[in-house]
Amino acid sequence: MTTMTWNRVIGYLLVGTFWLTGCSEDSKPTDTPDAASPERDAGTDGGSEWDGTFVPLEEHGNRVDTGRYAACHLIAGAEPCGDFNSFDLSECDGASLAQAGQEGTYALAMRQEDSTGARVHEFPTVLTLGVDGGPTLFNGKPTTEQRQGNARLFSTFTSSSDGGTRRVSLATCESPQAPEFTGCYLVCSNGRLTTRATFQSERLTWARGESEASGLEQVSERFVNLAMPADVYVTQNHAYVVGLSRDGQPGGLSVFDVSDKAAPVHVKTFQFPGDTEWNGVWAKDGALYVASAHRGVLLFDIRHPADPQFLRSLSTGNDSVHTVFVEGNRLYATDLAGVILYDVSNALEPIELNRYAPYPGVDPHDMFAIGDRLYVNYTSEGFTVADVSDPQNLRTLGAYNFPNHYSHANAVGTFGGRTIAFTGGEGAFEHLRVLDITEPAHMVKIGVFQLRPLVSIHNMVLVGKRLYLSWYQEGVRVLDVSNPTQPRQVAYFNTFRESYPGRGGYFEGAIGIRVPGDGYIYTVDTLRGLLILREK
Repeated sequence: MTTMTWNRVIGYLLVGTFWLTGCSEDSKPTDTPDAASPERDAGTDGGSEWDGTFVPLEEHGNRVDTGRYAACHLIAGAEPCGDFNSFDLSECDGASLAQAGQEGTYALAMRQEDSTGARVHEFPTVLTLGVDGGPTLFNGKPTTEQRQGNARLFSTFTSSSDGGTRRVSLATCESPQAPEFTGCYLVCSNGRLTTRATFQSERLTWARGESEASGLEQVSERFVNLAMPADVYVTQNHAYVVGLSRDGQPGGLSVFDVSDKAAPVHVKTFQFPGDTEWNGVWAKDGALYVASAHRGVLLFDIRHPADPQFLRSLSTGNDSVHTVFVEGNRLYATDLAGVILYDVSNALEPIELNRYAPYPGVDPHDMFAIGDRLYVNYTSEGFTVADVSDPQNLRTLGAYNFPNHYSHANAVGTFGGRTIAFTGGEGAFEHLRVLDITEPAHMVKIGVFQLRPLVSIHNMVLVGKRLYLSWYQEGVRVLDVSNPTQPRQVAYFNTFRESYPGRGGYFEGAIGIRVPGDGYIYTVDTLRGLLILREK
C-alpha cells in the first residue's frame, strides 16, 4: 500500500509499534433487526449462568521471553549490508531446512534484540513463498532471493525518508518442525545495520485441520470494489462498506442493497480524490458517519439509503480519524490526539462537545460506550475507562496495561452483576482478555482465550451471551461467554484463503464485523469483500 495510512502501518510495524487498520464495533440485541442505534446488550445481565465469582489471573504479558528464536547471528560491518555475508549461519542445522516449507504464507514472530541479544521488542511480519507460482513477497513487497545450500535469503529494497536506501533481509536458519522455520532478520539503512532480530514462523493456512466452517454457513459473498475493505455498517437493508487505499488503488465507500441476503446488489460507490483512507463507519437516524484519515468525520445523508449524499466534513482542521462509535446521542471519533465527542441529538447536525486526550502523543485506536462510560483502547497505554457524563469535565477512572501491549478493540457487558470487558490486542501473541472492571480503578483479569499465537483479533461484537470476533486469518469466531471466566468457542467460519491473489500482509482476512439483529452476521474480508453468514 502506497498511501499515508498503509505506510504508517508498515513503518510502525518495523519499528515495533502497531497501528492497526481497524474499525469500531456495535453490540445490538437480536430482537431489533435493522436498527440504526439500538439499545445496547451491555446494559443487561447476559450471564445468568455465572454467579460473579472468579479467581484473579496474574498478568504475565503476551509472552514470557524464552530467548532468541534461532541460532544464527548478525555480523555488523559486513558488506554489502544485508547479503548472505551479514548472517553467521554456522550454528544452524542447515540440513533440517530441506524439510522447510517451499511455498505458502507464513507469519513471522520477530524478536528484536540489541547487540547483546537482549530482547527489545516483538513484532509480526509475513513472508509469502510463491503460492501457486505467484511471486515471493515480504510484507506484501516483491523480494529478491538467494540460496546458500538449503538456506534462503530474502531481501526488499526501498528508498528511505532521507533519500537513501533501505534494505530489509531475512535468512532461514533451520526447520525445527516442518514446514516451519526460524532465522535472522536485519534492516540496513544506507548500508549500515540498524535493526536486528531472530524469528520463528507459523503457516497461515486453516488451522488444526479445520474445515471451512462449523456452526456457521455462508449465505453470500460479494466482491467490494475498494482496495482494502475495512469496516461495514448495516441499516435500512443496506450495507455500507468502507475501505483503505492499497497498492495505488483507492479506498472509499461502497453501498450494497442487502434486502436479499443471498444476492447483495452494489448500488453506489464514493471515492474522493486524495481522501479515500476510510476505516470506520456508523449510522444513526438517517446519518452516516465515516472515519477519514485526511478530513476527520465525513457526514452523509442516508435517508434514501441507496443514494447517500455527502454533506460535509465535521473537522475544522486536519483531523485524522480512524474509528467512529455511536451511543445514544453521542458520536465518538478517535483521532491522532484522542477521542472527539459530538452531540448527535440531531443526527445530521453534529456539534463538537470536547476532546478526551489523557495521554499526549499517544493514538487511541477503538472504543465502546455505554451511558456515561467510555471504554477506549488506547494502544500502548492500554484499555482505559472514562466518565463522560459531563462533556466539559471528562475524567479517567482507570486503565489496564502491561509492557509490549497494543490495546485495540473491546466490548463491555454485565454478567453475574459484574461489569465485564472483553479486550483484544493486535500483534504477535496478543489475544482475548476478560477483565472485571466493576471498579475501574482496580481492574482484574479473570479469563483469557487464544487461538494460534501469531494471529490476533481485529474486532468484536457482544450480543447477549455471545461474542462475535473478526480474527484476521482465523476468520469469524463465535464464543459463548455466559461464563466470562471460561470463554468457549461454539462456531467459526474460515474466510482466509492462503492462495487468494493479493495476499501478503499481516493484516489480512476477516477485519470488520456486524451483528445487527436481523439473523445474519456481516463481515468484510480484506480481499474477498462482503460475506454474509448465518448461524446454523
